[in-house]
Amino acid sequence: MRITGISTHVVGTPWRNLTYVQVHTDEGLTGVGETRMLGHTDALLGYLREAEANHIAGSDPFRTEDLVRRMKYGDFGRAGEIVMSGIACVETACWDIKGKALGVPVWQLLGGNVTDSVKAYANGWYTTERTPEAYHRAAKDVMARGYRALKIDPFGTGHLELSHQDTRYAVSLIEAVRDAIGPDAELMLEMHGRFAPATAVRLAREMAPFRPAWLEEPVPPENLKALAKVAEKVETPVATGERIHDRIEFRELFESQAADILQPDLGHLGGIAEARKLAATAETHYMLLAPHNVGGPVLTAASLQVGFATPNFKILEHFNDFADAEIQQVVKGAPRVDPETGCFALSHAPGLGVELDVEAAAAFPQQRAHFDLWAEGWETRNPAGGTR
Repeated sequence: MRITGISTHVVGTPWRNLTYVQVHTDEGLTGVGETRMLGHTDALLGYLREAEANHIAGSDPFRTEDLVRRMKYGDFGRAGEIVMSGIACVETACWDIKGKALGVPVWQLLGGNVTDSVKAYANGWYTTERTPEAYHRAAKDVMARGYRALKIDPFGTGHLELSHQDTRYAVSLIEAVRDAIGPDAELMLEMHGRFAPATAVRLAREMAPFRPAWLEEPVPPENLKALAKVAEKVETPVATGERIHDRIEFRELFESQAADILQPDLGHLGGIAEARKLAATAETHYMLLAPHNVGGPVLTAASLQVGFATPNFKILEHFNDFADAEIQQVVKGAPRVDPETGCFALSHAPGLGVELDVEAAAAFPQQRAHFDLWAEGWETRNPAGGTR
């Protein structure tokens, strides 16, 4: 079997463009991969056009290790977010092809399942008025849909520090959310790399009474010594990793033991095998995996394949019941959270278990998607902008 070429499809919303890549073969099988880029979608498409000619066309889709190696190192330049995201889309699509060709789900090819379900946590649910009352109502709606966990960034446009007044308001938001979800649900606290270490530590202590499940990206991701400084001073587990795009770059994080939970994004890290390798190393350091997942149904399905086969997999982020829920229609077989359990159930469908509906995808053309975490109202995920 050989790859004959790829096709790309961009599904647009005002705040994110989702790029779907179909890999086609000479035996009629087609696989699909996905990533979400912020402000670099056209650059990704340009890279994929070159990579198709230089590396992808003519390759054996079963030889994913060789294909990833050539795409990552064959152009000599150091692979960053764009290259690793392109690799991820193609690599994931090849796993989809393998599973379809063999008639088994991808998790079976990763060593078989270690669980029959993966817990989900909701994100994108607080796109409402930024008040305790509105957040209380929205959080109750999340629980009513069957979720047992959710995540929130209550810090507005905070950057490096947060005033006493803004701190009190953030605390009031989290107090309202905890009251709405009850004592048993998990509440993930997102900081989006906003703060200096001292501020992050102070805020973690302010939030401690509400028992956050983790403290996510408390400091900017470029300085892991700053992250270690926070980890040493807080009792809440620290989570990070969504903006690390190469498995090798996690080495310093392992050495410092500055995180308890790793959050690689399969759509940026190079795909399914790279994430599974990272999870294996994390297991030797007693760290858990909770992938960043702000993509659509294909990226969710790919992340779940890893989750079902990974002993130290904690939970999976899920946006698509809340932000841009309508985009689920672009994929047939989109994974769904069971409202009775708050989990994704094990799928036995071959490959990723999903199919891209190209006609449905065409109804969501690429947009001037823009998402600025430092702008007032960012949490509504409804920036000014229009269709291209």
